[in-house]
Amino acid sequence: ARNGWLTSFPEFNQNYTQVKNKQMNITADVVPFPDLKITLSGDRTYAYNYSEQYDVTSGQYNSRSPYDFGNFNISTILIKTAFDQSDVNFSQAFQDFRDNRLIVADRLANKYYGTTSFPRDAEGYPVGYGKNSQQVLLPSFVAAYSGKEAGKVSTGVFRDVPLPNWNVKYTGLMRYTWFKDKFKTFSVQHGYRASYNVNAFRSNLNTTPTDANGNFYASKLISNVNLAEQFNPLVKVDMTLKNSIKLLAEIKKDRTLNMSFDNNLLTEVSGNEYIIGLGYRIKDVTFNSALADNVSGVIRSDVNIKADFSLRKNNTIVRYLDYDNNQLGGGQDMWSVKLTADYSFSRNLTAIFFYDHQFSQAVISTSFPITNIRSGFTLRYNFGN
Repeated sequence: ARNGWLTSFPEFNQNYTQVKNKQMNITADVVPFPDLKITLSGDRTYAYNYSEQYDVTSGQYNSRSPYDFGNFNISTILIKTAFDQSDVNFSQAFQDFRDNRLIVADRLANKYYGTTSFPRDAEGYPVGYGKNSQQVLLPSFVAAYSGKEAGKVSTGVFRDVPLPNWNVKYTGLMRYTWFKDKFKTFSVQHGYRASYNVNAFRSNLNTTPTDANGNFYASKLISNVNLAEQFNPLVKVDMTLKNSIKLLAEIKKDRTLNMSFDNNLLTEVSGNEYIIGLGYRIKDVTFNSALADNVSGVIRSDVNIKADFSLRKNNTIVRYLDYDNNQLGGGQDMWSVKLTADYSFSRNLTAIFFYDHQFSQAVISTSFPITNIRSGFTLRYNFGN
């Protein structure tokens, strides 16, 4: 604009835009002692879009209708509340969420008014920072479900430093004689990942200082915020016995918390999955066939059999901030059996048999049970070496 490179045509109406993306990924491997490996990871993603129109008056460029929007994601830790009671009847974290609102509102009002003496509404909240203000709800929500104190949690939308998530694997039990005598391999594993997501933020175009409820408008308007957590796995034990039998036991746990600022509803989706795996390798199965890749016409290979049995329980609970009316919005119990067996006819040709049986039963009476069965053979030929 200073150099006169931008058009001054008065009817020019295309937007000027800026796009900014910042991404941080951190990974570190920690080995405190042999056979124990801890992988730490953290990430942060910030996407920002800005646009405006402009016109020119006597050589002066004037910004018109500036508007920005974007999204934000950062790794965090929610493990303090992961195992608290949370069902359709009661949730301690949700009750803390409700209680945190007054604490956060007083902090915001103290900063805005510059004093601890400020006007309050009929429910005891500071004027401008009511119980359903976005600026009050967001810090209260994050504090409750991350297990932080409402008097210390950040009141901003964005976080600067990603908190580490982890994956832990331990194989050191094979150093003991009892395990050596009975197992070929034995490992224990645990993994954790959690994130804080602002799905979409946008600039506030309102010219009035307060909304219809008398709350001060935030500079950035947000429709909803997600907190997601996964124990993948919570615990996993994987072992192979001396007789070639392979055993696996695994528990997974997850939850997703979606807080909507449009209708003040919290949707909580939680799941638990239990898996038992069995495997066995039948060695040196032989028979005569023209598919053999040797002159004797004899195929000798192993039959590798695997079976997984799993049960997954999902629940969706809708919680109302303004009154006590938690509702079970959905969910299902899903049983699954997966069986595979493969045999190599040659270095290039493999036959695979599979059977997959799934049965799901909804936790509410408005949905029918569903059964899915898939079964068949796969022939795989590798043209490489």
